[in-house]
This record gives sequence, C-alpha cells and structure tokens, in this order.
Amino acid sequence: MDAKELRAKNPAELSDELVKLRKEQFALRLQRASGQAPKPDQFGKVRRNIARVKTVLREQRTAGGEK
Repeated sequence: MDAKELRAKNPAELSDELVKLRKEQFALRLQRASGQAPKPDQFGKVRRNIARVKTVLREQRTAGGEK
C-alpha cells in the first residue's frame, strides 16, 4: 500500500483501514502463538502499513487544523 493511495482516502476510510490492519496483526500473532508458522516477513509489512496509515491520518489532522 502506497502513501499516495492513502492520502487519497478520507479520515473515516483511513480509520477503517487501520482497524483492518490491527486485526490482521492480531491474527498473525495468534497464528504464531498457536504454532502455525505465518510468513515471517508479514509481521514487518503489516507493522509498516499501520505506521503509514497513522502518519497519513496525522498529516490530515494537522493540515485540517491549520486551515
């Protein structure tokens, strides 16, 4: 997921995306704890996507407050 794609979304859509990514992160942790071996690179990808979404949300909040 690119930051360009995220910047095109409104804050409500970004919040939904953040919830979806958090659920995915939780599912990966459950799989790892139960002995199933998810792909190890997925943890980092999900974590980076969460950071991207949170960054864009923060940018939109600060840009909205300055207007």
